[in-house]
Amino acid sequence: MTEATQLGLRTQLVRFVLTGGLSAIVDYGLLVALMALGVDHTPAKIVSFVAGTTTAYLINRRWTFNSDGSRRKFAAVMGLYAITFALQVGIFTPLYPWLVSLGLGAEFMPKMNWAQLLGFVVAQGVATAVNFVVQRAVIFKA
Repeated sequence: MTEATQLGLRTQLVRFVLTGGLSAIVDYGLLVALMALGVDHTPAKIVSFVAGTTTAYLINRRWTFNSDGSRRKFAAVMGLYAITFALQVGIFTPLYPWLVSLGLGAEFMPKMNWAQLLGFVVAQGVATAVNFVVQRAVIFKA
């Protein structure tokens, strides 16, 4: 299938969400693991973001958007990821300590750090929405 035969919005959205789910598991799993090892929340989020978005790009490029992965498109996606990186880290960095201050840290429920989960979900949600719209409408547009 070539880029000229772009998949429909519904198919792309379903594939993007499935890919995003897998990428979020990579991102969140690494975030939790790094923080459990004592890495501060901001550097942990930076590393986990890079791993998650790399996973997303590799899968979305082929499966969701049927792209050949040209250098121009790769550069455009990396620029977009820089923006979503700033969004994710920019949202997570102040949100996590604020949620902890509300009592939603690991002490709230020892098996789950709700501040970590909620901060991740909010930051990820905003970045994902921006990411899909720009990739579909601009970068991988048929």
